[in-house]
Amino acid sequence: MSSFGQYLQDTRAELRHVAWPTQVQTIVYTVLVIAISIFIALYLGLFDYIFTGTLARVVNANGGEPTTVTQEPVATSTTQAPAVDINSLLPAPTKK
Repeated sequence: MSSFGQYLQDTRAELRHVAWPTQVQTIVYTVLVIAISIFIALYLGLFDYIFTGTLARVVNANGGEPTTVTQEPVATSTTQAPAVDINSLLPAPTKK
């Protein structure tokens, strides 16, 4: 028998040993995972809201308007770089 066929046979034999959950257990575990995920999301969202609000108050503690930063465009040059002759960069041939 091929090694792949033996692998499939061994896999099937191992799957017979697995203790599969019942349908009720699967539903309960799924509901638990969803509930815990929602709880964690709300917990983290609450702390994010608290820390964001606190940070905003600390940054704006100077009593004035929030600082705005503007950026001016960089002036570009319309002149082109001078052309370079590639032969002037190569070493001169040596005579033997």
